[in-house]
Amino acid sequence: MSTAGPLRVLVAPDSFKGTATAAEVAAAVRDGWLAARPADRVALAPMADGGEGTLDAFTSAVPGARRVPVEVDGPDGRRVRAGWVLLPDGTGVVELAACSGLPLMGRPAPFAAHTLGLGQAVAAALDAGVDRLLLGIGGSASTDGGTGLLTALGARFLDAAGRPVPLGAAGLTALDRVDLAALRPLPPGGATVLSDVDAPLLGPRGAAAVFGPQKGAGPDDVPALEAGLRRLAARAGGDPGEPGAGAAGGTGYGLRLWGATLSPGAAAVAAALDLPRSVAGADVVVTGEGRYDDQTAGGKVPAHVLALARAAGVPVLLVAGSVAAPTTPFADAVALADVAGGAGPALADPVRWLRVAAGDLARRRAP
Repeated sequence: MSTAGPLRVLVAPDSFKGTATAAEVAAAVRDGWLAARPADRVALAPMADGGEGTLDAFTSAVPGARRVPVEVDGPDGRRVRAGWVLLPDGTGVVELAACSGLPLMGRPAPFAAHTLGLGQAVAAALDAGVDRLLLGIGGSASTDGGTGLLTALGARFLDAAGRPVPLGAAGLTALDRVDLAALRPLPPGGATVLSDVDAPLLGPRGAAAVFGPQKGAGPDDVPALEAGLRRLAARAGGDPGEPGAGAAGGTGYGLRLWGATLSPGAAAVAAALDLPRSVAGADVVVTGEGRYDDQTAGGKVPAHVLALARAAGVPVLLVAGSVAAPTTPFADAVALADVAGGAGPALADPVRWLRVAAGDLARRRAP
């Protein structure tokens, strides 16, 4: 890459969860970059990987995409105004984060939180006659193995007396029988799960061990959550070891029981954005996420953008809220926590510090 003249810069970040949307991140990076290098041409491609922002990414990427409002039971039982997206080809896109996401909780409740609202949104899309479904499942509040969403689609999870068990991970401790006989069929074109992780359902890399603490589970809670998921797998069958089965507290596993196919979410969103073509036409690509760590390589946005850029021979720069893994695959990297003087200031005003960080990256591109 030559820096003698204006650069073609592509900005393709994920959201900084809970602090800035992908569109806000991309705009702030553009503004900071152009403040340092005003002659460059900066194009924006806000990304998602199946988590928060997936609906926004498809809405902005696909002409004619239409949001359909829906009201569902949130992860703690309170009603939530959510929605799904209908694409012109008859595909419905549903985002777990908008229906059953962790930010929708009044406070974390690892045993009570559930995915019923996700299932209600899926049912609404089926009722509307969608031809196929794309289901983004990142950002969940629960570790219920997807039993809430399957309940909304007609499945029954029963105790030894034949009574429905409570929603959430708490109900799995009493689970005796799984009845999928009345489960609604898939749409004609099937359902594809857009997952941001490749974790199995069980074990040290599974839903409870890795993600339970992020949802409020303490050290004594994780074994209980694991036991509930193990009980579910023993009674429902399927393949708990499949990569992605542990995504979203086991929602990936539940959707596989329905017959859905697991797919890397970032790749699907990138295809909708025609991102490979945009990357190939750039001189430099900037990507990022709120926390860059050892989970990023498991299918999150920066990892996919990096792979596309490597294939095209284009250098990639990383901007992240915090960095907790080696950034050697990137041509340059900066953490907001470093430029802001700590995580607190970075979280309090991420847009400001994104501009500062992008300006630093841009100046280092100067000849």
